[in-house]
Amino acid sequence: MASACIPPATTQPTLPSGAAVFKTVPYAFILPEILCGTWVWILVAATSVSFPLLQGWVMYVSLSSCLISLLLLLSYLFGFHRNSENWKVLDSLYHGTTAILYMSAAVLQANATINSEFGPNSPLYYQLNSAASFFAFVTTFLYILHAFSIYYQ
Repeated sequence: MASACIPPATTQPTLPSGAAVFKTVPYAFILPEILCGTWVWILVAATSVSFPLLQGWVMYVSLSSCLISLLLLLSYLFGFHRNSENWKVLDSLYHGTTAILYMSAAVLQANATINSEFGPNSPLYYQLNSAASFFAFVTTFLYILHAFSIYYQ
């Protein structure tokens, strides 16, 4: 009868470290984010960058996001978070902000793709810009999934 009065122990979910990062749902998105973002940067850099204002922003967002996400992935792999709840907030804020920035970059890249359709070296640059636009939207979706999935763990 005394055991019925004891409240159940609440276990706080732990943040993954090491290889468990790749098996846990919101954190498993980090590596695909890095890979797709790298493709965006490579594909835009492979074109002549005919629209420097548009594609410069795309390259800045993709490269800086890849580097920061890589640092975040390494911090999870090596356990720098020390299972602090503040890391969840930091992770969510970073991925939410980056999703917004990537959405703007993806729209600008799509605009650059449309403008490159009839430019010099049209078929090649149009195809590269189209692929960059595709990966930019996929990367945006991955960042959105990561930002929202932290709350549904």
